Amino acid sequence: MASVTQAAERAALNKLIDYLDHDPEKHIPQIMDLVNKAVPDSVFPAQRKAIGNAIDEHSNWYELILRAFRLNPEMRSRLLKTLIVDANLLAWPVQQKAREREQCNIPWAILLDPTSACNLHCTGCWAAEYGHKLNLSYDDICSIIDQGRELGTHIYIYTGGEPMVRKADLIRICEKYPDCIFLCFTNATLIDEAFCDEMIRVANFVPAISAEGTEATTDERRGKGTYAKIMHAMELLRERQLPFGISCCWTRANADAVASEEYMDWMIEQGALFCWFFYFMPVGKGATSDLMPTAEQREHMYRFIREMRHKKPLFTLDFQNDGEFVGGCIAGGRRYLHINAAGDVEPCVFIHYSNANIHNVSLLDALKSPLFIKYYEGQPFNENHLRPCPMLENPDVLGRMVAESGAHGTDLVEPETPEELREKTVAVAEEWKPVAERLWRNEDDEMFEKRHDPYQGMDSVEEHKFERLGRDVEAERAAAFSE
Repeated sequence: MASVTQAAERAALNKLIDYLDHDPEKHIPQIMDLVNKAVPDSVFPAQRKAIGNAIDEHSNWYELILRAFRLNPEMRSRLLKTLIVDANLLAWPVQQKAREREQCNIPWAILLDPTSACNLHCTGCWAAEYGHKLNLSYDDICSIIDQGRELGTHIYIYTGGEPMVRKADLIRICEKYPDCIFLCFTNATLIDEAFCDEMIRVANFVPAISAEGTEATTDERRGKGTYAKIMHAMELLRERQLPFGISCCWTRANADAVASEEYMDWMIEQGALFCWFFYFMPVGKGATSDLMPTAEQREHMYRFIREMRHKKPLFTLDFQNDGEFVGGCIAGGRRYLHINAAGDVEPCVFIHYSNANIHNVSLLDALKSPLFIKYYEGQPFNENHLRPCPMLENPDVLGRMVAESGAHGTDLVEPETPEELREKTVAVAEEWKPVAERLWRNEDDEMFEKRHDPYQGMDSVEEHKFERLGRDVEAERAAAFSE
C-alpha cells in the first residue's frame, strides 16, 4: 500500500499532467521546472535533463512530446499519469530501495508470455513451435503483478505466442491494475474495432506491432496477407488516436529496408510513437545463423539510429547497439526479465535457461536464484558496452554461467545446450569485435568522454554493488581502454 508521502507525491504529479493536458503547447516549456521541484534529483536525472533540453530547443523530441498530447482525449491523461507518474517517477525509488535491501537485481519491467499459442508461423520466431497447450492463467499473471508491484515494478510487457489470443484476460488485468502499464508485442492480426474501444476504456494498454519493412519482406517471413492485416490494425489505431509502436526484428535479409529514412517516415505516417529494433537471434535448435546481420549491417544500423534520433519525432530503442546508454546488458532482472508460458523465469526473452519456475517459487526468490545472481554479479559482461550480451557478443560467458549455476534448458520445443547455441554466435561475435572496438575508441564520437566513465548508464545502487562485490570497475574500464 502506498505511503501517505507517496500518495501526496502522486496527487501533485497528477495535477502536473492535468496542467499539461489542458494546454500542452503553452505549458510544456514550464513542465521540467515543476517536475524538478516535485521529484528527487536521483530519479532519472539524465533523462530529465535530456527532456528539458529537447523542450528548450524545440527539437524533434519536443515534437514527439506534442504527438503524445494529441492522443485520444478520452484516455491520454489517464495513460500519461500511469506511464509517467505511477510506472516511473514513483516506481523507480521503490525499485532502488529493493535493489539495495535485497542485494539482487529488481526489474523495471517484467516480460511474460500469457500463452504459447500463435496464429502465425514466422521464420526466426520460436513461438509458433511451442504449440497451443501452455498458458499462464489469469491468477498466475495477477500473482506475478502483485509480487512485482511490491518491488516497485509497474511495467508489464506481453510476449508470446500471440498475447492477443487472450484478449479478454488482458483487458481484465488492465482493469484490475490501473497503476500499471501493459505493453503487448503483437502481430496485430487480432486487433479490431471492439478491442480499440476497450483500449480507450482502460487507457493503460499499448500495442507494439511487429512490422518489418515492405509487403514482400513481411509476407515472406510471416505469411501471405499478414502485411495487409497489419496495415488495417494500424489504420484502426490511428483513426482513434490510440498509442502504439512498432517492434522490428531486423535480419540480414531486411536490414537495408528497415535501416532507411523511408521506413522511419513510414512508421511516423502510420501513427507509431516508438520503434523497438531487435537483432535476429538464432535461438532454438531449428534456428540457424543465416539471418543474423553482418558486422557491416550492424555498424550501419548503429550510425543510422543515432542519426534519426536527431531528426525524427519517433522514440527508438536499438537493443543490441544501445548498451552504452544503459550500462551494458539489462537482462537478468537488472532492468527486465522474462517468464515463459510454462512459468520458467528466464534472464532474457532470448536466453532459455533457468533455475526457477514461478509456480514453485516467489518472484523475489527467482531473482535470487543461482543464474540470476550470476547475472547480478557479472554485469556488465564487457567493458565495451557495444558488446553487452553474454550470448551474442560474449558467447563463452553464457555457457559458463549456466554450468556454474546448474540452470536447465527451458526451450518449450527442444532445449539446446549453451554450447550448441555458442556454435551459432561465435563467428558473428568475432566479426563484430574489431568493429565494436573501433567505434568504442573513436575520439570524435560524441559519447567518447562518457565511455571513460565506468558507471556510464548505471546508478548509485550499482556503484554500491561493485563495492560490496569487490569489483574495481574503474580499473576494468581503464584496462579495457589501454589494450
